[in-house]
Amino acid sequence: DVGGYGIGAGGRDCFEEGLWIPICKLMKAGERNEDVWRFILSNVRQPDHMAGDLHAQMASGEVGSQRLAVLCDSYGLDDIEELADEIISRSEEATRASIRELASGSYPASAVLDLADGSRIDIVCAIEVDAEAGEITVDYTGTSDASPWGINVVRNYTHAYTTFTVRSVLNPEIPNNHGSLSPISMIAPEGSIVNAVLPQPGTARHVVGMFLPNALLKALAQIRAEESMAEGSGAVWTMQVNGSHEDGSPFITAMFTYAGGVGARATKPGLSACSYPTGVSAVPIEVVEASAPIHFHRKELRQGSGGRGAQTGGLGQTIEFSVDTSRAWELNAVTSRLAEPPQGLFGGHPGAAGSFKVNGERVTTQSRITLQPGDVVCLELPGGGGYGDA
Repeated sequence: DVGGYGIGAGGRDCFEEGLWIPICKLMKAGERNEDVWRFILSNVRQPDHMAGDLHAQMASGEVGSQRLAVLCDSYGLDDIEELADEIISRSEEATRASIRELASGSYPASAVLDLADGSRIDIVCAIEVDAEAGEITVDYTGTSDASPWGINVVRNYTHAYTTFTVRSVLNPEIPNNHGSLSPISMIAPEGSIVNAVLPQPGTARHVVGMFLPNALLKALAQIRAEESMAEGSGAVWTMQVNGSHEDGSPFITAMFTYAGGVGARATKPGLSACSYPTGVSAVPIEVVEASAPIHFHRKELRQGSGGRGAQTGGLGQTIEFSVDTSRAWELNAVTSRLAEPPQGLFGGHPGAAGSFKVNGERVTTQSRITLQPGDVVCLELPGGGGYGDA
């Protein structure tokens, strides 16, 4: 939590979404800069959690610097600049060599993302290969404009998900650094959902970022069919619950996340209850129940949700929960792929679309919703598409 609207896609602009902190010193001469700490901790819902996170980040940085110093001492090095330059140089050459194995040309593709309110987002891309130069350009011209919901993506976030996906198909063994990224360029129209500008909101940018590979992999399948895969569920679904206990004291959960099914691959089925290109571990339900008065009724794989094919798509999952309270409570839920199912590849069947309901009624907003005692939330996450004819 960073203040403002909270976790979710309902913020109307970036200023409503949370606290903006300019570059400043958390520590001065080895001591806490108390003015900065007080300012930050006074503007978040869980100041104890925030303080713990900040201290943990500083501690990990300190431990990392100590271990790097030990490494340099053990090899008699003053620094690692020469080693880093060599790794970067080799990584770039290896990436260019992988691209030179491809056929030059332009390979277009698209994928459709839908939200709870029924809005539709078209992710359009073209992967342009220049085999002679050993370079790839990914062009998102034609992609939907920015959304009024807080799912918009800034350019560097789009670049990260784009290059990761391309590199994972080309040669996943090459280290991720400036060298391996240099041969891959990107065109993302300013003001589109993949290159948002101030003050467009973007707290839940993972919804689009994690969805981009669904279009990219379809383009890459035209070049490297064996290394590609069918569409998956896309972004993890995120939930945050807050309310008050009987004595009026507040409770709020940390964000908990759930994944659907990954698309099937050429020689393997899709992974179930997992996400691509990045995985987020789900908080165990016992921990969630211990942190707030939440009661889980079901958490199970969603049988039959994976698309059929020569290889079957991964299964989504079903989660059902309520809150043990006599007071109204709020749910910030970020969902997607509720109408457009994950598509199969090379004749594979689509996976099942998702479902987000309260008391059996479909939810039709991306905003925070207020629920009542006894209300039951049911999440059915999408399954991955199948690969190849069954």
